[in-house]
Amino acid sequence: MKNIERLISQNKSWAQAQIDRDPAFFERLEAAQKPKFLWIGCSDSRVPATEITGALPGEIFVHRNIANLVVHTDLNLVSVLEYAVHHLKVKHVIVCGHYGCGGVEAAVSKKSFGILNKWLRNIKDVYRAHGEELSSMADPRMRLRRLVEVNVEEQVLNLAKMESIQKAWKRRNAPLLHGWVYDLHDGIIHRLIQLGPDSNIDPLYLYDEL
Repeated sequence: MKNIERLISQNKSWAQAQIDRDPAFFERLEAAQKPKFLWIGCSDSRVPATEITGALPGEIFVHRNIANLVVHTDLNLVSVLEYAVHHLKVKHVIVCGHYGCGGVEAAVSKKSFGILNKWLRNIKDVYRAHGEELSSMADPRMRLRRLVEVNVEEQVLNLAKMESIQKAWKRRNAPLLHGWVYDLHDGIIHRLIQLGPDSNIDPLYLYDEL
């Protein structure tokens, strides 16, 4: 119970610190949320969206899962995306992976993780799609780092294939899609890819009537 009590105690201290710094902070927060960003990140406890970007509560709408995947059959992800894009009308959707991702490492092993295998299969498919490049890398550490990067890039492409994104592009010329990777070693975010309404998407995935 000590650890749980510590969290409750720290929450009270944090809340009081916010009031001391800005007496109207919670009044504004309670009124409405108007985030400009949707963050799709990894569930890893070392990569909290607001802390590593220096954002305040209310600035980033957050969805997290193992290895920051965008899977079109994941109703949780699809629902979050729909709400963020068409109701909150975010201007940016960020997919942020991180070096040293346990999900990525697990996916390239031959170990069975039970029900997790179904989720990690998505990363295996990314590896297969980039197999020629990845297999040519002799250093296993650099190969994993590159897999983290191409996984982020593929998830951004998966976003661009989604009906909700294409509909928003046609109706309000937003949001921009970003692929980032966070380095646990120094805390720095690196940009990998950016897509917008004018980006070239494989015609196979484009919808005519939205």
